[in-house]
Amino acid sequence: MFDFTEAKLEKIAIHKIGNKIQDEDLILSEDVITVDEEIKELLKKYFLSNFKSEEFNQFHHDSDLNLNEVFSFSRHIFDQTGGFFDLSVSMAKHLYNQTDHPNIKAGELYIAHITDCIVDDELVDAIGIFKSENKETYIKIYQEEKAFSLDKQEGININKLDKGCLIFNTEKEFGYKVAVIDKTNKDETKYWNEKFLNVKPLSNKFYQTNNYLNLCKSFVKEVFNTKNEVEKTDQIELLNRSIEYFKEEEVFDENQFKSTVLTDHDVKEAFNEFKDKYETDNCISFTQSFSISEQAVKGQQKNFKSILKLDKNFHIYIHGNKELVEKGFDKDKQMNFYKLFFEKEA
Repeated sequence: MFDFTEAKLEKIAIHKIGNKIQDEDLILSEDVITVDEEIKELLKKYFLSNFKSEEFNQFHHDSDLNLNEVFSFSRHIFDQTGGFFDLSVSMAKHLYNQTDHPNIKAGELYIAHITDCIVDDELVDAIGIFKSENKETYIKIYQEEKAFSLDKQEGININKLDKGCLIFNTEKEFGYKVAVIDKTNKDETKYWNEKFLNVKPLSNKFYQTNNYLNLCKSFVKEVFNTKNEVEKTDQIELLNRSIEYFKEEEVFDENQFKSTVLTDHDVKEAFNEFKDKYETDNCISFTQSFSISEQAVKGQQKNFKSILKLDKNFHIYIHGNKELVEKGFDKDKQMNFYKLFFEKEA
């Protein structure tokens, strides 16, 4: 996790990135900016407050990591083998050259050198790359003696970061540890994550936990379903057992998981077959054992819905023993029904 309590913004450069294919300009500043401590604190909040997830990435290149432009620029900054401002200009030019979609908005690009960041209990420097694209309108009030006047101004909401990247000076040989934020539409994700940064997920506990839960959810949706004559209550029970396992255990063990959650032999076989295909289709490699990320479990819990929807009249929430839910068919009414068994009404 992150701790930016003592983090300091040492250097900041700002450039304006237009849309290249819309014939908008790239406007480069002449030097780093100088701001007072109050503005630095506001920028620190704007740049860093949105980074909370344990999900990390690393720089990637198909042939040689050093050919990844942002990795190379960052390495020169960290190793002090190049000037910060000149390298910020190189980053701006590289980003400008990736604006090959008409929907990509123009915006300000901020490059920052940040010291005293704590990530996973390690004190490191970081390079921050941030882009602001969306402006908001504000009302400003002016007072002149006893009279007031109003005016509107456009500005950046410091609580909303459009695009961001933090490159931490650790694990350089693997492509650094990189945190990424992109809150714009999905069409632009390739522009920021793939074309500009060229990052891939770092296989840590968050990555393994999050993806294994996605695997469980996809297995129920695509295989363990009503098309294969699986009752809805059995689907819900399997989802419940899956998420409960991850909530109760600190370390995932695949053999233990299968014996605890996938109790039926045929279900285990179907799951193993689906898992092999899932890994191939999604370019994922699961390990047999890994530490479980609580944050990933919390984030996924909302996707493991234990709701039985009956037409548009009823929703039944099933949190426990499915044996207390009995399904039947009423011949007179020609309708399905569920019978629920309980000891007391809350």
